[in-house]
Amino acid sequence: MIEGIHWNLSSPLAFALSILPILGLGLIVTIEATLLGFLIALVLGLVLALLRRSRSRFIAWPVGAVIEFLRDTPLLVQLYFLYFVLPKYGILLPAFLTGALALGVQYSAYLSEVYRAGLDAVRRGQIEAAIALNMTRARIYRDIVIPQAIPRIVPALGNYLVSMLKDTPILSVVTVMEMLGLAKIIGDRTFRYLIPLTIVGAIFLVLTMAATAGIRRLERSLPKTGIRMR
Repeated sequence: MIEGIHWNLSSPLAFALSILPILGLGLIVTIEATLLGFLIALVLGLVLALLRRSRSRFIAWPVGAVIEFLRDTPLLVQLYFLYFVLPKYGILLPAFLTGALALGVQYSAYLSEVYRAGLDAVRRGQIEAAIALNMTRARIYRDIVIPQAIPRIVPALGNYLVSMLKDTPILSVVTVMEMLGLAKIIGDRTFRYLIPLTIVGAIFLVLTMAATAGIRRLERSLPKTGIRMR
């Protein structure tokens, strides 16, 4: 990605301007990995939450054990496992997809607890009334439980989105050239670390502030009584 690039070292400003295009490419990778990982976490986290709420202990207990395992083991260990161990069994994924998958799988465990708290916050009387009306379990979740749970869980989901964004630099250990990884390479080759790392830190600050502001705006726009699914 940065082969053949000539750095302008004549002044700090010129150096900063010369490395911005390279860091911009890393920024795109950072955002793509965050969004894909968060999408995986949203879907898988909901599946785990619903399975853990199963009335069958043979489903709920193993799923609970999986959630605890994912939460209690480091993201780096899970990333290494996906990148280095799975190919031994014939499962070979691109580095970017492996990184996004590692982010999504670990954060799905956290989001499953967020979902569970939101689902449990819906009053039991409403569910019992729906059962008395002979509504199916799928319709109860679709029309009653999930619409009321969403406004309650948006702030927590937003916090984990910001946390995932800040965790993307760990993907550089499996050759995913995100923003911080590129800044380190630039520093290694020019022996100037202050400017590239400062730029990356400023970009992360802007991204997290923008994400936080967007989440708060979304939270204010959602009706407290629940949203309509259709």
